Order: sequence, then structure tokens, then C-alpha cells
Amino acid sequence: MCGRFSLTTALDRLLPRLGDSVPEGLLEHYAPRSRIAPGEPVLVLRQEHGRIGTALMLWGLLPEWSRDPLAGPRPFNARSETVAEKASFRGPWRHRRCLLPADAFYEKGRLIRRCDRAPFWLAGLWDRWIGPEGSEVESCCVLTTAAHGLIRPLHDRMPVILPDGLEQAWLAPADGPQLRALEPLLAGWDPAGWELLEPAARTDRPRGTRSAGAATVGGGAAGSGAAQLDLFR
Repeated sequence: MCGRFSLTTALDRLLPRLGDSVPEGLLEHYAPRSRIAPGEPVLVLRQEHGRIGTALMLWGLLPEWSRDPLAGPRPFNARSETVAEKASFRGPWRHRRCLLPADAFYEKGRLIRRCDRAPFWLAGLWDRWIGPEGSEVESCCVLTTAAHGLIRPLHDRMPVILPDGLEQAWLAPADGPQLRALEPLLAGWDPAGWELLEPAARTDRPRGTRSAGAATVGGGAAGSGAAQLDLFR
């Protein structure tokens, strides 16, 4: 599963991934967050009305058909194997897929990230709930898949990570054969080039140093962390 992730990437490195459209106030108030939790606002890349852009959404999916936004669970993960079947996820799977920028995620207190510390995409779904008086809530969840060897000792699930370069294909509304063509992306990702930091490992060491508590796949440096800050101060 994916219950916590981080986005500590500097804004000048993040903006090229987000494209031309950024939420109002982001440039002035963006701050790194080292531990983002369900229920908090998250940055999301999505396609709507034929245009790809970014938005701020709550992490925890509220289906558009929900009668009461305060009743029932708000899933922050969705099993990729059953998104085409579950009522909460069928529509978003066809028409409202999204991407969440991240540079690490957590499992059982361990930090998992790329060895080169580059940001990556968590694949997700989003929806828009509209209340009877016209209020709107946009929310999202992260897709999960079966864990590979790096994550399996910690959990049997891990987030779906979309390779760079496939953003347009993932975000475009699809059905039938086009939707089935996306299914291989849900099968997992290559752990080569990723590392897992044990809880005792320091995450504020300078670049180029490696903690003795870091387990790596494919080599690389263990490195930095940032204080937990709100996205909008």
C-alpha cells in the first residue's frame, strides 16, 4: 500500500514535470513536505476538457455519487486489479486517471526512493464531488499493485509508479482497447535503481554519503530530508 509519501523536490526541478498550468498561489507558497498523509492536500497532474494541468486535491477519494461526504471511508489507495469492477473506482479508472509527483514513499517506517533522488509519478485516480448547494470537493487516491522483492519484506502491496514519458497516454480518457493497453503499467515496476532506508538511517546527510542502514538496488546515494511543512503556509 501507500500511506505516506514525500515531495521535497525543489520547485525549479518540479515545474518542468507539471507543465504550464500550476494552481494559484503555488509559486509563492510551495514548501517541501517530507511526510504527506491521507486527508492532506496533494499536487495532482490530470487531464480535463482536453488539457493537461495541475490541481490541488484531498488525498482520499470521495466518489461523485456519494450522498454524504462525511459518511463512510475515504480510500487513499485502490487495488489496480479491481478498479474496473469497484463502484467507487470504475468511472475514475475510465475517465479520471491522474499522477501525483513524489520523491519517496514510506512503508512500515522505511523510506523508499530512487537512488538518484529524482522525482517520479505515483499513478492515481481522481473524482469531483458536488454537493446539493453547489460546493465541490476534488479528491484522489493512489493505485497499488503486488509488491516486488524490494518491498515484499515490508508489505505485499506497493504503489503503481508510471514511467516518465507516458503521462499523456495515462491521463487521456480511454475505454475498451485503449484502457486495456494501460493494464501492463499496473503490473509493477523494476526495483533496479531504487533504495530502501531503514528507520535508523539518517535522511539529512549530504549528497554523496550513504547511511549504513540503507538497502539499495542498483546502487546510488542515500541522502536528504526536509522538515514537514504545509504545502500552503
